[in-house]
Amino acid sequence: MREKLLAIGDDFWIEDDDGNRVFKVNGKAARMRDTFILEDASGNELSKIQEKKLSVRDKMTIERGDTKATVHKRLLGIRDHYVIEVDGGEDLKAHGNIVDHEYEIERDGDTVAEVSKKWFRVRDSYGVQMAEGQDVALILAITVCVDAMARG
Repeated sequence: MREKLLAIGDDFWIEDDDGNRVFKVNGKAARMRDTFILEDASGNELSKIQEKKLSVRDKMTIERGDTKATVHKRLLGIRDHYVIEVDGGEDLKAHGNIVDHEYEIERDGDTVAEVSKKWFRVRDSYGVQMAEGQDVALILAITVCVDAMARG
């Protein structure tokens, strides 16, 4: 992912290890709230990601078919910590150095994804490495939410 491109109205591609464009994040600028659409390489919508306005704390929702997840920043603690509530599924949490893109996403104490800039020489890029068997589109949508919320 390229961090400097994650701005409302901007589109950017998510590439695999071989540099192939696999997913596209489509930023919708003409909306009253932050909205992103996660698409596959063919342009099919996988997830809709929206900021929730007028909320007590920062919150974004991910809608994927019948599945809905809510990402919100935890109010306690010094380090960045996000809670991801998955309707009908197991909740996740993201914690670590969010601003510097050095954090983990966990489910029930197990790391399901690691986000890091250390793997890249290009200054504005970072990677998402996932454990086997994860819902790739959901993890990437969570990463988009956390990145957008950390900048807001």
